Amino acid sequence: MFRTAAAVAALLVAAAPLSAETIAITGGRVATVANPEPLDGATVVIRDGRIVAVGKGVAVPAGARVIDATGKWVTPGLIAGNSMLGLYEVDAVDETNDTEARKSPWSAAIDVSSGLNARATPVSVARLGGVTRAAVQPDTGNSIFGGQGALITLAAGEDILLRPRAFQFIELGEDGARKAGGSRPAAWLELRNALQEAERYARNPAAYTDGRDREALVTRLDAAALVSVVDGRVPLMVHVERASDILNVLRLPKEFPKVRLILLGAREGWTVADQIAAAKVPVITMALMDLPDAFETLASTRSNAGRLVAAGVLVGLGMTTDGTGNQPRNLPQQAGNAVAQGRLPGAVGLTPAQALAAMTRSNARIFGMDDVGTLEAGKAADVVVWDGDPLELSSAPTSVIIGGVVQPTVSRQTMLRDRYLNLQHDQLPLAYPR
Repeated sequence: MFRTAAAVAALLVAAAPLSAETIAITGGRVATVANPEPLDGATVVIRDGRIVAVGKGVAVPAGARVIDATGKWVTPGLIAGNSMLGLYEVDAVDETNDTEARKSPWSAAIDVSSGLNARATPVSVARLGGVTRAAVQPDTGNSIFGGQGALITLAAGEDILLRPRAFQFIELGEDGARKAGGSRPAAWLELRNALQEAERYARNPAAYTDGRDREALVTRLDAAALVSVVDGRVPLMVHVERASDILNVLRLPKEFPKVRLILLGAREGWTVADQIAAAKVPVITMALMDLPDAFETLASTRSNAGRLVAAGVLVGLGMTTDGTGNQPRNLPQQAGNAVAQGRLPGAVGLTPAQALAAMTRSNARIFGMDDVGTLEAGKAADVVVWDGDPLELSSAPTSVIIGGVVQPTVSRQTMLRDRYLNLQHDQLPLAYPR
C-alpha cells in the first residue's frame, strides 16, 4: 500500500515505546470510580507513570505537561474483561487468526501470549476508544479447553504482554457439548477427568514422560497446564449461558476446592443471581445481550447485568460473543445502555457509577490487577480524557494515557482517512487512471 513519509513516521511512533512525563490534567469532571460521584473542576497529577494526586485545589507541579480538561470528563482507562485483541486481524481470514487450534493435539497447554501481535490493527483502534488494558481469551478447537489467556496493555510499542497464562478458558453449554462428543454430560466428564489427571500429574509428573501415562486421556503438557488451575493459582474462565449449566459450574469447587471460577456470558445468570453471589464467583458479560438466539439463552434480558449487580455479584463487561472480540471500544455503549435500561418500566439497570466500574474497577479486581481501575494516588496512570460523558455514544477520548505516557492518536484507519479524504486527483497512486 502507498504511504506518505508522514504516515510511515506515524506508524513508527505508534510502535515505539514513549517516555513517562509529569502530567497535570486540570479542570475536568473526574470520575475516580473509587467514589460514586465525580469531582468537578478537579486535577489529576501524574509522575513517573503513577498517579500522585487527585482532587480539587491540587497544585500543578512546575514544568508539568498540562492537559486542559475543562468541560471534559476524566476516567480510569477502560479494561476489557474479555477480548481477542492481538490474536487476529479479520476473524474469517484463517491466516490472520490465532484464536484457536482445531487440529492441534494440545488444548489446555496452549498459551496465547506467543501469538500476540502488538501491531494488529484492532489494538490501536481499541486504544483510541479509551481501552488501556484487556484480557485476551483463546477460542476452543477440538476440545472444551481453549488454553491459557493473557492480560495485555494497549500502550504503543512492541511489548504489550502484561501477564501470560493469566487464566484457563473452557467452553461448556451447547458448544462445549458439541466439542466433547455431543452432550453436556460428556463435556462435564471431559472437564472432571482433565482436572483429576492434573492432580495425578502434580503427584507424579514422571508418569507422563512419554507424553501421557498409560491411562490418561490428557497429554502431559495439558495436564501440567491444568495443575495451576486445580491448585488455585490461575482462575478458570468458563463460558456458560444456561442457568442449569451455571449451577453445575458453581458446584465444581466441591470436588476441586481450590479452583477459582470466572463465569463468562451467563445470560441466564439473573435467574440464579443469589447462588452466584453466595459462591462469590464474578461474571463477565455483555449488557446488551437480550435475544433468545439459542435454547441455552431463552431467558436472556438486558436487565441481566443490573440484576446480577443488585444481588451482589461482581460484574465486569467484556466482548463475549462471536465477532465482538476485537471491538472492546464498544464497552461504553454496553455500559451506557445498561444505565438506560434502568429507566424503563419494570427493568433493572446500572447506575452511572456502577456502569463505569463494570468496565474499570470490576475487571481489575476480577483479574487481580490491583494497580489500575480507579484514579487514586499510587495507582498506575492509565487515564482517559473524554470530550463528554463516556457513557454517551456521542463522546470520544481526546487523550489516552497509559502508564503515565500520552499515547499516539493514530491508527491505520485514521491514517487512511487523512491520506485520502482530501486527496487531489494528481496525487493518486500511479495505479489509478489519470
